[in-house]
Amino acid sequence: GVFAHLEMLEAQAHKAAVKQEEREQREEKLARLKARVQELRVQRDELQAKVDLQQKGQLGKEGVVSDPAQPSPRAVLEWKIKSVKATLQIFYLTGISGKLTKRGVCFCISTAYEGTYLDSYYLDLLTKPEEVQIHRHSIPIFIPLEQIATKYLQTDIRRFLAVLSDHLNAYAGRRYQADQLQEHFSDQIEGTLQRNSLCNLLVFNYNVSKKSKTFPFNARLLYGDLCCSLPTEVVVSCTPDAPTSLTATAAAHSDAFRRVALHKAFRSFGSAEENVD
Repeated sequence: GVFAHLEMLEAQAHKAAVKQEEREQREEKLARLKARVQELRVQRDELQAKVDLQQKGQLGKEGVVSDPAQPSPRAVLEWKIKSVKATLQIFYLTGISGKLTKRGVCFCISTAYEGTYLDSYYLDLLTKPEEVQIHRHSIPIFIPLEQIATKYLQTDIRRFLAVLSDHLNAYAGRRYQADQLQEHFSDQIEGTLQRNSLCNLLVFNYNVSKKSKTFPFNARLLYGDLCCSLPTEVVVSCTPDAPTSLTATAAAHSDAFRRVALHKAFRSFGSAEENVD
């Protein structure tokens, strides 16, 4: 028994070490990407400043640029091309990639949650002198694409893509959590987890023991911030026939649902039960 316990502790320690190493590697990679993004943003700002300077330059009396330091038209064109490429590179590092088309640009927005790649969505834009138009896309109908486009598309396309990406990643994260809960903890949930298309409202009855056939807890999770994958409002209550002693447990569960991913909260409930046993 002692040796088995030691082996178990050793296995747990090894598993923890592996997870720690993976976490450090992810953090190191993220730091490198953030540094690269910052570097590209600085280059973009410098290029934009030079382009603005060229556009605002005044011609002298003889049709010569008054400031001899002004860049040539060819240099301005090169700066613009570099600026576009730098922008696309920045988007790529943040999960958004794009390629120029004959009539505009096509973007691909990739979603992920806690390091797990999920889905990709496409957005084809037409760039015209008077405005930018959405030609076609694969964005789900319940994502407020039209409202986001009305607010940002004509004035700040970077902001438009960033906000749209936030909405898509938050939706993907909420859906992923619900799927994980249904897949790995179905024996602790009564029936099917109720959710809407946007996955910003989840309702279910559950227990914390795989051995129990009763479901004393009822949970209602509302995600008021559509750019967030954690709920803004959580109500966990006990069913009428549940023991009054579970009221404190329900409050603790409510707090856990607000702080961590749904499936991770359930995993912690199971660990707490094992410790009590």
